[in-house]
Amino acid sequence: MADSTPWTARPYHRRWLMDQADALFSLYQHNAVNPKGGFFDLDAAGKPMGNLRQIHATARMVHCFAIAAKLGRPGAENIVDHGMRYLWDRHRDQTHGGYCWSLDDNGYRDDSKQAYGHAFVLLAASDALMLGHPLAKDMLADITQVIDSRFWEADPGAVSEEYARDWAKISGYRGQNSNMHLTEALMAAFEATHDRGYLDKAKSIARLIILHHAASLDYAVAEHFDSQWRIDKSYKGSDMFRPAGTTPGHWLEWSRLMAQLWVLDGRREPAFIDAAHRLFRSAVDKGWDKASGGFHYTLDFDNRPAITHKIWWPVTEAIGAAAFLNALSPGEFHETWYRKSWDFAASHLIDPANGGWFPELGPDLKPVDLFFTGKPDIYHALQACLIPLYPATGSLMTAASQSVLTAD
Repeated sequence: MADSTPWTARPYHRRWLMDQADALFSLYQHNAVNPKGGFFDLDAAGKPMGNLRQIHATARMVHCFAIAAKLGRPGAENIVDHGMRYLWDRHRDQTHGGYCWSLDDNGYRDDSKQAYGHAFVLLAASDALMLGHPLAKDMLADITQVIDSRFWEADPGAVSEEYARDWAKISGYRGQNSNMHLTEALMAAFEATHDRGYLDKAKSIARLIILHHAASLDYAVAEHFDSQWRIDKSYKGSDMFRPAGTTPGHWLEWSRLMAQLWVLDGRREPAFIDAAHRLFRSAVDKGWDKASGGFHYTLDFDNRPAITHKIWWPVTEAIGAAAFLNALSPGEFHETWYRKSWDFAASHLIDPANGGWFPELGPDLKPVDLFFTGKPDIYHALQACLIPLYPATGSLMTAASQSVLTAD
């Protein structure tokens, strides 16, 4: 690098990041709120489309606008309240317990109980508790009880995956994605409550998914497992939530989460931060398209590109991980990847005409909608904009609670 001054230390870059975050907040605050409850998905022009409300999207809006409220954004607490009430009154199954996956104006569209969705409810409840929302305490107690009694498996130290509305088992599938997001949510719950039981569960999941399985694959993160937590290399599921093979974007996401877990745990376990660095290097070495830029969406188990479309969220996770690791261990390697990732995002993924990010690019780096349509929810892109602005000490919600953010 000709100039080694980190971008995150430059006033212009910090203002640019906050401008990007503010544009995302404005897009979703003014276009995504469904007056009948929950939130709209947004089309390619950033306008409301459809009436389906999926639980992860509802909870992610609560998470993002709880951060906005902590930052002092007018109207943000109203968004949090809107989402919390939809989670509590509509997604929550008052007959069988737990939280159903999706609804429309006529009721449940998919009434299954997914660990992935429950992880985001835990995240939303934890953030809302830090904001003082009146439903947060009851929701946090409820979702914690559901996860403990229905999903948590003590022997592997992770959660099972999916059940019918009445808690009949759907399959023996076990997945890392739901456990990864539960790790994120458990850390948020620990920060909100100081109950170490949440952190101990996060550490247990990290040991299984990363220190055991990913380490055995040279820090490629296996996605799919059978009921005994054996890697299932033949699994072929949904290309959106359960693509076959491995997903380098998740290696990057885990890289940041492992570093955050190491920090929150008092820097006790060197294996966590070592894994964070190994995961990041493995992802950029194997997942980055050296010809066109961007991260391949999936690889096979020989680390050959499988789905080569460039999806928006792996780049956002590279930005967050590079910023977090560079804050902990400053150096040229992470700074270079931080800049390279933002260069790609700014050149190809941020939509200058309609706001938000294009969700998917084809081989020619032009927007397509094979797997993803419209404008993705705010969660990934917002975190990429805000994580670099704060010290690497924990979650964004905690950082926003403890820090006075300035553009300079």
